[in-house]
Amino acid sequence: MTLNAANGAPGIESPAELARLLDQETYLADEGLATAGYLALVMRRPLFLEGEAGVGKTALAKALAQVLGAPLIRLQCYEGLDAAQALYDWDFPRQLLHLRAAEAAGVNDVGRIEGELYDRRFLLARPLLQALETVPSVLLVDEIDRADDEFEAFLLEVLSDFTISIPELGTVRAAEPPVVVVTSNRTREVHDALKRRCLYHWLEHPSYAREVAIIRRRLPAAAGRLAGQVAHAAQRLRGADLLKPPGVAESIDWTEALVALGARELDPETAAVTLGAVLKYREDQERVVKNGLAALLDGG
Repeated sequence: MTLNAANGAPGIESPAELARLLDQETYLADEGLATAGYLALVMRRPLFLEGEAGVGKTALAKALAQVLGAPLIRLQCYEGLDAAQALYDWDFPRQLLHLRAAEAAGVNDVGRIEGELYDRRFLLARPLLQALETVPSVLLVDEIDRADDEFEAFLLEVLSDFTISIPELGTVRAAEPPVVVVTSNRTREVHDALKRRCLYHWLEHPSYAREVAIIRRRLPAAAGRLAGQVAHAAQRLRGADLLKPPGVAESIDWTEALVALGARELDPETAAVTLGAVLKYREDQERVVKNGLAALLDGG
């Protein structure tokens, strides 16, 4: 699906229309998030999503890619990530094979051989280069807060003009800029310069009613009572003093585990044996069990 030249949106006339299309891809976006996503398409600006882990930042990028009919190209950030790992690299083993084949064939033109070694066929495109060369595409820069300051500055430069310089081949410019979604779990503060380049939206944990709707949308096999009990318990867990409170992703995982066990409702015994689907730290599980699973589920 190509972007509409008039406003940058793929035939999407309003935030409500985008929300409807996302809903078809089992992603329930509230008005604020749908508006931010729509404006990112219309204004051709990266969308910077910040919030706690598990609130649906990465899932939005995946749903957007499905709505646009575009491939999702993901750059997972981590400490030590550098430009070469994000941009491109040369396929050294293939270059070496080519060099040996040339020598075996008796080719003595050193300049010709060296020129062939840096041909486009030996270039390994990493996510950023892939996104610039793929039209249309959705580029997900996931967990930018895990990368170093140097990489953050480099990313800002790429997002400013969507061009990449390859010394051996020249400049690669995106024929159509990709739709860009940048996410952060806020483990550290991202520099203002990058945020200014983007449209910003903070994702909160959903309300109880929305969380029930999300669970039932993603897992239609789950009984309504079960979805309500899981959402109720998840809401309470987020208010507890835990090392890692559960996000919506964990609520969905928990419900899926319960459905796999044939559960129609959540009771203390079933909760005890499935806590690993929602709480990923031993200390958190011990604290919840100590405080009483019956009290956690009370009122669900």
